[in-house]
Amino acid sequence: MTTVDRTQVFLLPDLGEGLAEAEIVEWRVAVGDTVTVDQSVVEVETAKAVVDVPCPYAGRVVALHGAAGETRPVGQPLITIAPLDGDGGEPAGHATYREEERAGSGNVLIGYGTGHGGTGRRRRRPRLAIAPEPPGVTPAATPAVTPAATPAVAPAVALALAPAAGTGTGSALVISPIVRRLAREHGIDPATLRGTGPGGVVRRADVEAALAAPATPPAPAPRLAPVPARPEPARSTGDEDLVIPLTGIRKAIADKLSRSRREIPEVTIWVDADATALVQTRRAINAATPDQPVSILALLARICLSGLRRFPQLNARVDTEGQRIVQSRGVHLGIAAQTDRGLVVPVLRDAQLLTTRELSVALAETTTAARAGALPPARLTGGTFTLNNYGVFGVDGSTPIINHPEAALLGVGRIVDKPWVVDGQLAVRKVTQLSLTFDHRVCDGAVAGGFLRHVADCVEQPALLVANV
Repeated sequence: MTTVDRTQVFLLPDLGEGLAEAEIVEWRVAVGDTVTVDQSVVEVETAKAVVDVPCPYAGRVVALHGAAGETRPVGQPLITIAPLDGDGGEPAGHATYREEERAGSGNVLIGYGTGHGGTGRRRRRPRLAIAPEPPGVTPAATPAVTPAATPAVAPAVALALAPAAGTGTGSALVISPIVRRLAREHGIDPATLRGTGPGGVVRRADVEAALAAPATPPAPAPRLAPVPARPEPARSTGDEDLVIPLTGIRKAIADKLSRSRREIPEVTIWVDADATALVQTRRAINAATPDQPVSILALLARICLSGLRRFPQLNARVDTEGQRIVQSRGVHLGIAAQTDRGLVVPVLRDAQLLTTRELSVALAETTTAARAGALPPARLTGGTFTLNNYGVFGVDGSTPIINHPEAALLGVGRIVDKPWVVDGQLAVRKVTQLSLTFDHRVCDGAVAGGFLRHVADCVEQPALLVANV
């Protein structure tokens, strides 16, 4: 009698955007568990983001391929599922999935495909939910700009809310893998916390507040189930060196910056600018429409868009294989954002089509989502020009590395009170340093200097923007 192997092996799907591997962060299931179609079975970390991977098969888990901390290539086995029935048929929902997969749906991750191609029916994707922050709560991820100009509280952007993994209660909503991991590492059950996010979402600030609170008698709440922990880097003892593996997003950042420095002949120019009028303009806008505030970062983005309209040579990339310069029709504006996982550059596509208020909202939402780890990889690539507000770190200037394959990056230092000559008289003004790093292959100093001078003039005289809007 021939035994028919009816198990289904789910391979790590095509992650898109040139990503060829992913590191297993945490398994959501164990051997022997029963899973349903599209149930999240593992959390993985790519060079772009941390994402949950749903399984397209229903049945019983018979094998997990890879342990936490292990890197798996795309197309290699991830999990093996056996059908639950005993008569040789397929598990419930599996035949339907296979029909859709043959038709070319196969959506496994948000923004990803399984590589089958085709134009057939598509299954419903997880929906991106945008919810307002509750009154009086300031999100920890709101992008700070300068001491003189603090951006408005932004809506929190999150993937569809789900109970925290491993709590067993289903009463805590956690949207960020970083928050789940932080809670797990400190032995905190998110179900015991009062979430301050939209709809009661537990945020990083809630976990940190619990850690800082005085010790209290333990409440009769279930503890987190033990899960395989990620390998921790070796810690220094005595005179031994501390070894930190270069993996995940840190490795991606290192590779990209190294490539940029190898390929791009970059030049940095800078100028000091009197930002007093810019700060006053923002204050006047927000006083007139307090329910629709505008951030300094949004005004700087608007100024960049005005400059790129005058000098489109900087909104470009060099195609080394084709030996040509490609100027982009639309401005896909990248915003450098520091997160717990490293530096990322989320992108606002076709930013030139947005009003200044729309820019302000989009910037706040995007940076908040990036710092929460809620942006899909597609939102972290494809930029044509980057705005870098390093003044948030309390520094005046920088010579940043261009975000390859872009051709230019504008840096903005902190806005501080400095002595400044106005109409022949010494006065105290709000001064900032602006720097432009550009690819010398796409333009010469005249174009780069003209762009930076236009930006500085608009910072000093915001009325000049009216002529270009």
